[in-house]
Parts: sequence; C-alpha cells; structure tokens
Amino acid sequence: MPEKQLGVLKALDVAKTQLYHFTAILIAGMGFFTDAYDLFCVSLVTKLLGRIYYFNPLSDKPGSLPPHVAGAVNGAALCGTLAGQLFFGWLGDKLGRKTVYGITLIMMTLCSIGSGLSFGNKATGVMTTLCFFRFWLGFGIGGDYPLSATIMSEYANKKTRGAFIAAVFAMQGVGILAGGFVALVVSSIFDMKFPAPTYEVDRLLSTPPQADYVWRIIVMFGALPAVLTYYWRMKMPETARYTALVAKHIKQETQDMSKVLQIQLEVEERAADIMKDPRLSYGLFSKEFAKRHGLPLLGCTTTWFLLDIAFYSQNLFQKDIFSGIGWIPKASTMNAIHEVFRIARAQSLIALCSTVPGYWFTVAFIEIMGRVAIQLMGFFMMTVFMFAIAFPYDHWTKPENRLGFVVMYSLTFFFANFGPNATTFIIPAEIFPARLRSTCHGISAATGKAGAIVGVCGFLNAAQPQDKTKTDAGYPPGIGIKNSLITLGVINFVGMLFTFLVPEPKGKSLEELSGENEIGT
Repeated sequence: MPEKQLGVLKALDVAKTQLYHFTAILIAGMGFFTDAYDLFCVSLVTKLLGRIYYFNPLSDKPGSLPPHVAGAVNGAALCGTLAGQLFFGWLGDKLGRKTVYGITLIMMTLCSIGSGLSFGNKATGVMTTLCFFRFWLGFGIGGDYPLSATIMSEYANKKTRGAFIAAVFAMQGVGILAGGFVALVVSSIFDMKFPAPTYEVDRLLSTPPQADYVWRIIVMFGALPAVLTYYWRMKMPETARYTALVAKHIKQETQDMSKVLQIQLEVEERAADIMKDPRLSYGLFSKEFAKRHGLPLLGCTTTWFLLDIAFYSQNLFQKDIFSGIGWIPKASTMNAIHEVFRIARAQSLIALCSTVPGYWFTVAFIEIMGRVAIQLMGFFMMTVFMFAIAFPYDHWTKPENRLGFVVMYSLTFFFANFGPNATTFIIPAEIFPARLRSTCHGISAATGKAGAIVGVCGFLNAAQPQDKTKTDAGYPPGIGIKNSLITLGVINFVGMLFTFLVPEPKGKSLEELSGENEIGT
C-alpha cells in the first residue's frame, strides 16, 4: 500500500534521541509527578483529619472520619479526575495540546493551595471546602492524563516512543514517593517542635493545635512543582502531528519542527492533497471509526477499568499489613503527628521497594517485550499473587507469616506497574488518529477512574468482615478481605482476556497505527 506520511512526521519517527526528547519527558513528567503527589498525599493525612475534626473525648479510640466523609474526601478527586479526563481530552483535540496543557496546570496550582486553605476550624466547613477544591484539583489532574501521553507520543521517535511515554508515567511513582518524603519531613519537624503525649495518656493533648498546619502544608506543597514547570510548558511548540493533521498548518508545523530537530525541513507541496483525504475526516461516532478502532477502544477502556478496580482496592488492606508487622502501632499508642510519620514511612517503603521499581522496569523492557506482552504478563502475575494471598488468607494473618504477606503484597504492586498500570496509559496514546487521539485517551482514562471509584467505594464496604461486631465504625458487614481478594483476582484474569483486543504498537509509526498514512478509496 502506498504511504502518505508527511516528511516532517517521518523525520520525527526516525530522529535520533536528543535533548528535546528528554526535555519533553521532564516537562510532561513533572505534570504527572504533580498529579500523583496531589492524588495520593491525602491518604497520608486522613487519619490526622479524623483526630482533629472528629475528636470524641469519651471514646477509647482517636477520632476518625465517618464513612461518608472518608468516601467524599477520597472520591471527590477521583470524580473530578474522571470528568477532567473526558472534558480536557476532547478539548485537547479541539484547541491543541499546548493551550489546554497550560489551563490544567493553572487549575492544579490554584486548587492545591485552595485545598490547604480549606476554610474554618469546624468539621463541616473544612470538609466541605476540602472536597470542593479536591474535585476541581482532580478536574485539572484529569486533563494531564490524555495531554501528557499525547504530547509525548507525538514528539517521540517510533523506536523509543513506548519507553518515553512510560518514563512520563513513571514520574507518578516518584510523585507518590515525594508525597511520603514531604509528610515525613513535615511531621518530624512538628513532632520535635510540639511534643505531645499519646492518645491513651492524654486524649485531648495528643492532638496539639499545631497539627492543623501539618496536613495543610503537605496538601499545599503539590502546587510547587506545577508552578515550576508552567514556564517550560508554555515554551514548548505545539506538536507537529496536531499542527499538521488536525490544525492543517503545514508551514507552521515545518518551521516548529525544524527548530526542535535542528535540521532544515522543506514545506511539502503534496501536504494539502494529503490533508483533503476523506479517510482523515471521519468522526468518533462514525461507522468508519467503529470499524477501524471500535474493538481497540473497547480493549483500552475495559482493561483500564478492570485494572483500576484491582489497583485502587489493593490499598484497602494496607492498614492490616502495616499494623500486623508493627510498622504502624495501634492508634491509641501514638500522638496525632507521630501517626502521620508512621503512615508516611510505611507507604514510602512500599513505594520504594515495589511501586517505583515496577514503573522503571516497564521503561527498560517495553521496547524489548512490547506493550501487549507486558500487559498480559502483569495481569497474569497480579492474578497469581492475589490468589496466593487470598486462598490461604488465614495462614498469612498469623504474626510469624506477616513478612511473607508483605512480600506477596509488594509483588502484586510491582507487577501492576511492570504491567497494565503503565501499558493502559501508553497504548491509547499510540493507536488512534491525531484528531481523536486525546479524546480517545481521555475516554480510556475516564473509564479507568470509574474503576478506581468502584475499587475505593465498592470494595471499602465489601472488604468489611462478615461478623458485624468486627466491622469498622459506621460500616455494614461485607464479604471480608479473603473473598474480596478472590474477586479481585478474577477481575485481573478478565483484564488479561480483554488485552487480546488491543493491537501491538511497538516499532510502528503513529500514522501507520491509526491508518492516517493510507490513501483513501
């Protein structure tokens, strides 16, 4: 079949790895660093929020967020992210990647600060404004998913494109680690400056008034990396593929890429004819799109949905593991600020030992193994380890076996990240046409966040013990952690099956994958 790929796009595909590639990784990656920090830092301070705003002097246990409030605080950002992925994904295809990229960064900066400045000192006022700002923070974060992936895929050469997009996504792990590090530093400083007795020694004084600053500082710190990268984001030229294939400004695209690649490119006379091809104009809801990309889109959405149910649900039994092996003592034996330190230390260790290495294994092996192989392997290994934890669950709960439990638990996280958590982000940025690329990635990502909401909210209730006397305060009995883990193992297996709907993009140009280099009939 004759090929119609524009010369400037071919030049991008075969360009040697050079400085602008790493600049793009850093700029897009810092956005993802900020996303991860903002999304995951709240889990470090939810216990503290409960102690401060839901303190009951008559209770033997420190205050904790009621189920509906905990659900709102955790769910607000996820709901905002879902909406932002759909809206900014669509807008990125309408206005251009660069323009919308700046808007999302401003939103993330302002809402990070707003979250930390949540008004008042009463539970209702603080929680309401915190949820409000976290929803809009999530909305901005949602835009970063399709835009970061699309920008990196459209800048990269075809030989290392997967590794470059994976490197952007790997900054999520660094952001999670940074959240733990900031929480460790802030809580250590405040714990030294404002020493307090444990809850069982003095219930009132165990939460010093200065503890209110701790969670606010940790939450607001997320604005810093966003501000630092704004200037560089605005200096990046629009991607060549958007300028040529969507905006159809061939001359501008050639000039921009001549500067970026530092070579002289000629404006192509045949470009106008290529742009008029009817094969380049079908819409998202057309029969042509359904025929060409319907099954791949179904594969991208279902695998991301199923992955995120499992991935976000894994956090539900962290507290049991951490408590069982002594990483986090009983809440009543700590003061409020020291509890933040212990939680941050435990989560940082898990991130350092399993989460972060998994991301970078994907970067290292994706161009060797391919996207689909890594995704199949990841889903399969997650299924194996989920079942290995679930069926002998009573064995793992015994104190002498807790270390083995942590190893198995860490391996499920490792293969989530050296597997579908990375590849579900990468593949949708490669296989769809330029004019629909950001939109389709946004749809895939939003379906994933729907899975995250199911995981966080649905399994929060499902994982409760079947014995109603042992449930967390305010929760009805569930199916228990063992049965929840078996269910999650089955979900991972189904995700592996749906992976077969996704094409392998390794070594192919974006135009070859999307059909944009074909001559229409």
